[in-house]
Order: sequence, then C-alpha cells, then structure tokens
Amino acid sequence: GCQIAVSPDTKHFAVDWLGVEVTRATLGIIGMGSIGYKVAQRARAFNMRILYHNRNRRRKEEEEAVGAHYCEKMEDLLHQSDFVMLVVNLTPETHKLIGKKELGLMKPTATLINISRGAVIDQDALVEAVQNKVIRAAALDVTYPEPLPREHPLLKLNNIIITPHIGTATVQAIHMMAEEAIANMLAVLNGQPIPSEVFPK
Repeated sequence: GCQIAVSPDTKHFAVDWLGVEVTRATLGIIGMGSIGYKVAQRARAFNMRILYHNRNRRRKEEEEAVGAHYCEKMEDLLHQSDFVMLVVNLTPETHKLIGKKELGLMKPTATLINISRGAVIDQDALVEAVQNKVIRAAALDVTYPEPLPREHPLLKLNNIIITPHIGTATVQAIHMMAEEAIANMLAVLNGQPIPSEVFPK
C-alpha cells in the first residue's frame, strides 16, 4: 500500500485492495522464549488464536495467561496458522529451519514473519514460495546478508515487506540495553551476582 501510494505511476487506488484481519486469526509462534511470549501477550489483545512450538513446553499457568496452545510438532502449527512468526535463536538446529517442505505445509493464505535471524529461512525457497503463491506473503525484519544485494529477487516481490533489522530499534530500547550492560559490568567489578548472566552457573 505504501509503494502504491508513493509510486509515480499511481493514478487511483483500487477498490479491491484488501488486507487480512489479524483479529480472530491463528498466530503460530515458533520459539516461545521471552520475546515469543511477549509477542503472544500482544497478540492476545487482538483476540488471536495462539499456537506455539518450542523445545520446552511452557508452564500451564503461562499458557493460560495468554491463551496459547502447545504444538509438539512444528508441522501441526504450520498447517493451522494464518500467520507464522519465527522468534528463535540462530543455531545449527535452526539454520534454514523453514525451507521448501515447511513452506509447502503452510496455508496458501498464510503470511510468514521473521523477527529472529535471516538464515532461519531458506531464502531461495521463500522466493519460490511467494512467486508461486504457495504462501500469500512474507514480512522480514532480517535477511542474509544484511542488507541484501540490490539485485536480490526478494526485493522485487510485491508480496514481501522487508525492514532493515529494526525490530528493537527505539531510543528507549537502546537506553535500556546500555543500562543493563552497565549494571552487569558493575556487578562483575564488585564481585556481585550478574543480573543478566548468559550462562547461569
């Protein structure tokens, strides 16, 4: 819509330019860590049906607090979701977690959203899937590499939105990250427990 609004070729807006409601749609979250859980909290405000797939199932009280349902198999989540959001760390296990097979399991009306790392998706398979309408669309805050080469086919598709890895890029978030880093450094220097220890003892 933004591209159409600013395009020099636009003479009028089409009356059939319609989006998809998120209210009451099914959101599948792959990776229900702290960020995935915050996504679920926000999705609940839109009355979304929330499914999630994670290495470890969350406690029942946590599931009930956001109305989330656990999918032991990622395939079950992919089959049912209108929106699939990737919120996983990039590891050898999650490298190209979403490829041709997984995209083929998704609804043809589904949108894939990646806010984790670009290499979690097989980008060649994604290009093929959106070109052939295997899925409806994709929204990517991350790619590999970043930025993409200017001739990359992902940049030429009108059913893909790409943002420049700015999911947490706010003035407030950067201040909070700096304050947290300083608090951790001061704790180490003073021989105190580290508040945000990456590998707890």
